[in-house]
Amino acid sequence: MRKRRQYRGFSLTEVLLAVGTLAVGMIFISGTFLTGIHFSTISTERTIAAVVAEEAFAKVRLYGINMTDPNFAVNQQIPFESLNLIADDEFAYPSTKTLTGKHYYWSALCRPVYSDPTNRLVQVTVFISRKVGSGIRYQGGAGRPVPVQVGLSGAVGDRVLTITGDIQFINDGYTVIENGTGNIYRVIERGADPAFPEQITLATGRLWQGGDSVWVIPPPVGGGKCPCIGIYQRLIRF
Repeated sequence: MRKRRQYRGFSLTEVLLAVGTLAVGMIFISGTFLTGIHFSTISTERTIAAVVAEEAFAKVRLYGINMTDPNFAVNQQIPFESLNLIADDEFAYPSTKTLTGKHYYWSALCRPVYSDPTNRLVQVTVFISRKVGSGIRYQGGAGRPVPVQVGLSGAVGDRVLTITGDIQFINDGYTVIENGTGNIYRVIERGADPAFPEQITLATGRLWQGGDSVWVIPPPVGGGKCPCIGIYQRLIRF
């Protein structure tokens, strides 16, 4: 009599373990893909920001500024559009005659390096921002992201400062420009202590060097992600 072969399959426990292991692996793989997409997006935006900044500096140099403006002083920043009235489409990238479908914009602050009006060396700080959605509005009723001035108080050498203006304009991860010197500071956190939501903590790379206000690209009206994707600074002689 021939013996019948016995075929042994997988138990339910083994199947469940295999499926669970596969599921965990897929979760890690999907997380890796999402992280890759995130960093790829950041890299792309930084590349675009650098290109837009080059165009912005070229336009500032091309159109020039009014060096005789009475408000143009060494101890404060002045928005470029206050020194030279140019069309709104010039602040968009690419700069064509229509603003429809434009996602990237630039704005600039200018500060003379010397009080002598014959020395035409100017510190120019360019903000590059991304606008999402045609119906989004920004502070001051602007149709594009523009820097606003916010009051700050703190002693020289401090890392923790107090916002004396609208606290909603500065949040975690924002970059601010000191009004008097043009120094650039990175904000690590706002409201680390819930009892003091008006306090911000600066990154360790640069401690506060003094001043009573900063310039920052605030979030859209109603809240949202910071539109600023890059800040560039140069000295230009006009």
